[in-house]
Amino acid sequence: MPDSAGRVRIGILGASSFAPTTIINPAKDNRDVVVAAVASRDQPSADEFAAKHGIAKAYGSYEALIDDPELDAIYVLVPTSMHGKWTKIALAAGKHVLVEKPFTANAAEAQEIADLSASSDRVVMEAIQFRHHPLTRRVEEIIASGELGVLQQVDVTLCVMLPTFKANCYNYAMAGGAMMDAGSYVTNMARTFGGSTPKVVSAQAKLQKPRVDRAMKAELEYANGHTGRLQCALWSGNLFRASAKVVGSDGELRWLSPAAPNLFPRLSIRSANGKRSERFSRRPTYSFQLDAFAGSVLRNEPVRTSPQDAVENMSVIDAVYRAAGLPIREPS
Repeated sequence: MPDSAGRVRIGILGASSFAPTTIINPAKDNRDVVVAAVASRDQPSADEFAAKHGIAKAYGSYEALIDDPELDAIYVLVPTSMHGKWTKIALAAGKHVLVEKPFTANAAEAQEIADLSASSDRVVMEAIQFRHHPLTRRVEEIIASGELGVLQQVDVTLCVMLPTFKANCYNYAMAGGAMMDAGSYVTNMARTFGGSTPKVVSAQAKLQKPRVDRAMKAELEYANGHTGRLQCALWSGNLFRASAKVVGSDGELRWLSPAAPNLFPRLSIRSANGKRSERFSRRPTYSFQLDAFAGSVLRNEPVRTSPQDAVENMSVIDAVYRAAGLPIREPS
């Protein structure tokens, strides 16, 4: 049950440097949630993190956090290869779960959690934050309206520069790789804006080390006949590149920074209705995501990035790896 103020009490599983951006700061302006605890792999690290960020409870083990009866939900922020394990443990303990992307190490593991979630009354949500921003919702609305005509092509790109090669995202044992990181976003974009889960026609990877991709490109094909292309990178010739384009028989949409619409909240539309631009909120996408999670827990609002949606996403990611001649990631 929520606390006396009706707030969802969330515990962060993993004292990550990303937590201030993804949940701690958004929670400060959200009356429906409170970050009530954090867990690290040792007590000193947890204590230091809690003191720095004003979190009331600190645990030196993940199990202790999940066992806290005063917590309603767990935010899984451990390395990717452990997402599935700790999501299952949190669900078994009766907690709602917000799982940082990617949902799991592969599609089979995602399906295990989707099956568990289906037999539970707990909320399980993948943290694909851009899906909750008004710009993204508007893109979906325009596509569904038929203004662009019959879809022909969907192109999505997210290339960033992350030269810290000792990071977990470059570690195969931790389910690392560009396709698992930035690729989680572009895969979801390709599915969301393409209208269905596409078939992977071909893929080409650039490797940082054996089995670990630093960049990936893939060609896609949808059941209705239109095509798609995705590109992602953690280290490539592009210092930073982010864009999305949806082309139909009667027009097209273009926008920048599709994974973080608040940074460039402008949508360009060309159709039979003419050319126009639409502008949107600069409020952080993570704030909209936390709104959505709290709404699902407290008011039973629909989960846009559900476990079954995550299964579809991971199935494409697995297919891209196979098409590129690389092994799929495995849980640890």
